[in-house]
Amino acid sequence: MRMRQRMRWWKVLGLAGLAGVAASGVVIARAERRRRTYTPEEVRDRLRERHAKAAGAATPADDRP
Repeated sequence: MRMRQRMRWWKVLGLAGLAGVAASGVVIARAERRRRTYTPEEVRDRLRERHAKAAGAATPADDRP
């Protein structure tokens, strides 16, 4: 009897794992869809903004000897 209960738990854990993988796939697909909706100009603008922020944050550290 115990062997059947153990096997049942493994099945439940396996199904839970599959559900987690499927949910992760959905999240990744949504993010990819959102990313692809940007025009090339929007992507360039966002990258320039991020670069300007990063360059501004890195400037004080570059002044050290």
